[in-house]
Amino acid sequence: MDLKLFLVSFAAVFLSELGDKSQLAAIALGGSSPSPKAVFFGTASALILASFISVVLGGSSSFFLPEKIVKGIAAIGFGLLGLRLLWPESSENI
Repeated sequence: MDLKLFLVSFAAVFLSELGDKSQLAAIALGGSSPSPKAVFFGTASALILASFISVVLGGSSSFFLPEKIVKGIAAIGFGLLGLRLLWPESSENI
């Protein structure tokens, strides 16, 4: 196993998950549950499954799409999300 890749992956996912909605849900469930251990194993299993699906999809997409295109799509997606955060929601939704 490539230790450097492991550490980079761990750091990226760990930092991106801090303060995430899933972490807040786990805090709420753990605090109100009679079995925090079950909440831990449930949330850990969900994160592992979601990561597994992402890795499988990412690995299989590399056969169909060049890395530059995948990175470009990701950059555009994050850019659009960032732009969306700059404007408040329209008054029509009030």
